[in-house]
Amino acid sequence: MIAPSCDKGQGTAGTFVSRIFALPSVPQSASLRLSAQGLYRAFINGRRVGDDLLTPGWTCYDDRMAYQTYEVAPLLQAGDNRIEIWLADGWYRSQILWAMNPIFNCWGDRIGAIGELEADGVICLSTDAGWKSGFSPVTRSGIYYGEDFDARIVPADSDGVEILAFDKALLVPHEVDGVKELAPLASVEAWTDQEGRLLHDFGQNAGGYVRIRVRGPAGATAQVEHSEILGPDRDFDNRNYRSARAALLYTLSGQGEEVYAPFFSFMGFRYARVTLTGGAELLGIEMVPISSVPVAAGGFRCGVDAVNRLVENTIWSQRSNFIEVPTDCPQRDERLGWTGDAQVFAGTACWLADSERFLAKYLRDVMHDQRDNGAVSHFSPDPTRLHPIDKRGDWAGSTGWGDAIVIIPWQLYLHYGNPAVLEECFPAMQAWLDYLWGISDGPIIRPPAVWGEQGFTFGDWLQPVGDNRKPRPTVADDCAATLYHFISTDLAARIARILDRPQDAERLAARAAAIRAAFRHEFFAPSGRIAHNDQTSWALAFLYGLVPEEYEEAGRAYFRRVVEETDGVIGTGFIGTPALLPAITRLGMLDLAEKIFLNRKVPGWLYQVERGATSIWERWDAIGEDGSVYDPDMNSYNHYAYGAVCQWLFEDVAGIKPRADAPGFAEIELDPAILPALSPVSAWHDVRQGRITADWTLEGDLVRYRVNLPEGVSGRFAAQSRRDVSIDGAAATDGLAILGGGEHVITFRV
Repeated sequence: MIAPSCDKGQGTAGTFVSRIFALPSVPQSASLRLSAQGLYRAFINGRRVGDDLLTPGWTCYDDRMAYQTYEVAPLLQAGDNRIEIWLADGWYRSQILWAMNPIFNCWGDRIGAIGELEADGVICLSTDAGWKSGFSPVTRSGIYYGEDFDARIVPADSDGVEILAFDKALLVPHEVDGVKELAPLASVEAWTDQEGRLLHDFGQNAGGYVRIRVRGPAGATAQVEHSEILGPDRDFDNRNYRSARAALLYTLSGQGEEVYAPFFSFMGFRYARVTLTGGAELLGIEMVPISSVPVAAGGFRCGVDAVNRLVENTIWSQRSNFIEVPTDCPQRDERLGWTGDAQVFAGTACWLADSERFLAKYLRDVMHDQRDNGAVSHFSPDPTRLHPIDKRGDWAGSTGWGDAIVIIPWQLYLHYGNPAVLEECFPAMQAWLDYLWGISDGPIIRPPAVWGEQGFTFGDWLQPVGDNRKPRPTVADDCAATLYHFISTDLAARIARILDRPQDAERLAARAAAIRAAFRHEFFAPSGRIAHNDQTSWALAFLYGLVPEEYEEAGRAYFRRVVEETDGVIGTGFIGTPALLPAITRLGMLDLAEKIFLNRKVPGWLYQVERGATSIWERWDAIGEDGSVYDPDMNSYNHYAYGAVCQWLFEDVAGIKPRADAPGFAEIELDPAILPALSPVSAWHDVRQGRITADWTLEGDLVRYRVNLPEGVSGRFAAQSRRDVSIDGAAATDGLAILGGGEHVITFRV
């Protein structure tokens, strides 16, 4: 690992390392393996190596550091060749966390590069003390900062390098697909503000950057600032970025038409404000979205345009936040891999994109950040593990968040069928469950109210309460924590059985039974009413089988009433929302499911869409009905968590449910929930066997349900649960129909 001798530290001018090397001839094949402390971009003979972005990516760098391998024979020539590796602070040492607790140099204060070139099977170049260094045109960069670039600077060797102490055992092949550019988006509208600055609307909130074409004299500048929203007078407003500068400053070389996009940063934005000085002229501008999951793996459409836009918004929020790590948001001074967001969204993530490698890599970071007492970090990679935040205790151990270590592996197993992820994570699951039991020394968890104390929980984060003069009921922390204590313990017992660990399975099943019994004693009245009588408590309790059988009838009535009392308005936050519609649907209350889902008032999914959202918001009320912006200090307009409703659209509305006893879509349940207002409905999903499609239409009371299954996928349709069933033209009066590969048409009446 070599560091540029000229590097002046975090937040200073960008540097590079370089070497001239000779080859007798052009090799038939040549592999360049590279990694870095910080971020790198490499060039051979002035031509870029590869097209991955933000390499080597983001991991817990004290545990693993990815390297990339590139085929570079086409870039080489006989005789002298020059390699340059530009370096930047990146996640390694630029600001992490918000302004009140900023962390700099989190994983180290020295950037550097390590690499080797293998040509026709022979190592012909590697980083060593003989390399040179100098300054790149990137004069400053940072994940939150953005980038400054001076095109007048021509890289030239000026200094040497230093060998850094480095453990090469940290190096692993890149565990996820590289971050890539998506198709660029043109500006859909442009105007000039009162100060003469150009504002551009790209029509889509996304994670990425702009690419500009400019012309002008040397030393002229083009500054680009970014925002997600506009103010009431269509003015620029990025107050919610907090301390993230999130801007670009390009200084022109004066050499005709110039094209620039940042090398070492990205932003979350829909709008860009361009300020030109010194005679610079803007010739063109486009948004370039970037993502680790640029290829869609599923889609859903129905007869309600706003719902179709909601699905698109979810896809965009996933793309924007699946950039190396599943982050909460791509814009402000945060962009952290929050475990709670990731676990509620994991199922949807797997429907919309091939997320197997991406989430498996994230879980390795989660496991590395897990504390010695079993507590799972609130976010990962976790800078607070190395640099604790004063006065807030340990940032680990919240129920609903730490349960990511159980729930995400389970979703990966369901979708992709590989038990290896369960095996890899099982010890961490056990440690987490032991931690949970130990919070209150038993099945009922009684979290402390003080942030940072052991067992503190976020509960049902951002759960709406309605009118503050008469707030609606919300789940209490002890109930929310105990619900998740059961969910993860019961799930881990199933996982232990899959892994053929009978003793662990028996121990965990006994714990789950104890939690179930304690939950009933603590939270159910003899009337069958759950303690807080709120939507989150009922949804999670019903969905995960915690409502005692003798209370089910009364519970259904209470649940229905608490939903009806809000007139279809959502009463759930981060952990309750993904459970709300599945629970209501599986109880057969389809009229309520339809009313809640299609509600256009705040809080509601379609309220966001009708306010012009092109991605999922962090808060239900991020923009008020009067157009006012809610609390810019904590307000993201690109937060995927509430997009978890898309899992319900695929599994319940389209009726494609993966089965735990035949994972990886070897066998699925075909069981569509017919919500008349959504007709016609269609969905598709790519699995390893091919593409699954399903669609239904409702005419009067007759449903026509058509599915197409690839070979290797079988579908189970419970004919006895429907009326007047016909399968492929033949009557099916009862029993379970097993459908093989190919197209099938099922009709029934509702």
